[in-house]
Amino acid sequence: MPKVAVFNMDGKQIGDIELNETIFGAEVNETLLHQVVVNQLANRRQGTHATKSRSMVRGGGRKPWRQKGTGRARQGSIRSPQWVGGGTVFGPSPRDYSYSMPKKARRAALKSALSAKVKAGKLVVLDEISVAEPKTRVMAGVFRALNVEKKPLVVTGEWDTNLEKSTRNIPNTLVAKSLGLNVYDVLNHEHLVMTKDAVAKLEEVLA
Repeated sequence: MPKVAVFNMDGKQIGDIELNETIFGAEVNETLLHQVVVNQLANRRQGTHATKSRSMVRGGGRKPWRQKGTGRARQGSIRSPQWVGGGTVFGPSPRDYSYSMPKKARRAALKSALSAKVKAGKLVVLDEISVAEPKTRVMAGVFRALNVEKKPLVVTGEWDTNLEKSTRNIPNTLVAKSLGLNVYDVLNHEHLVMTKDAVAKLEEVLA
């Protein structure tokens, strides 16, 4: 079983914790990670892009000039695609980009992402995180003590509003619950900071 150090908020090591082998020591499947990340990003797309075709553009009700005898090319409407102000040909229209992936695949990808962080030495386990009141300075000091100032992802067992507000103004920092953890957030952040409670809940769900 992989073993990592447990720190307190002052950055001092107070013990060790053995992690579940099936979750934090799994084989890293890069192909599956890519598929799940693409799926997550596709599901986040709004799909509200739209352009107007010639049937939607205002005007162009009558023929600009007669069919023959003018010496000019025949035209049926000033809102044809070749005219300035005309409709768009094959432009984007609103659509739904979302699609689903098997639950087993999504769970396997999350295990791969967590295992990759452990193998890279980017997982930091805290005994607990408690913030009495929203103070950005407090959490900035914690990240500095743990040497995880570059893009940390903080994962807790329960949602803590004071903690979220304390990290809100720190660039590239995110707070998430263990049960809401996803592959994209894990891979998109440099360091993964988890409480012991979050580790226990994650192992309970994924084991």
